Amino acid sequence: MRCPFCDFSESKVIDSRESKNGFSIRRRRECLSCTRRFTTYEKIEEIPYMVVKKDGQRQRFDSQKLLQGLLKACEKRPVPVSKLEEIVEEIETKLQDRPDKEIEASEIGQLVMERLKDLDKVAYVRFASVYREFKDVLEFKKELEVLLKEK
Repeated sequence: MRCPFCDFSESKVIDSRESKNGFSIRRRRECLSCTRRFTTYEKIEEIPYMVVKKDGQRQRFDSQKLLQGLLKACEKRPVPVSKLEEIVEEIETKLQDRPDKEIEASEIGQLVMERLKDLDKVAYVRFASVYREFKDVLEFKKELEVLLKEK
């Protein structure tokens, strides 16, 4: 592993820990030349999962992008980030369990909405309004009426 400070190619591992999600290992390293310390992450190389967008375009699945969308939907709501990370992890696990490496964006959207509906109704409506591309207030109203009937 090259040192990010002096570019020396050898370092020693000082500490290794499994990351919170269990998908990677965090390593603290020390450069054998300049003795400065740095952190690296080791992750199993996987075949990327592709998301098929509405227009047919394929894009690599990005868990951070999904988390950002969830954070936006839950902005100023009493939803812990850990719950959103659980949703992302659950969706990633479902992707890994699939025999094929492609998933429709609409399928991911449905999975997210199912979880948000149970977690926070306001966040659900926010996410649904973007995901379903509500054209006007009537579509928004219909979605709210469905939610109210379910109570």
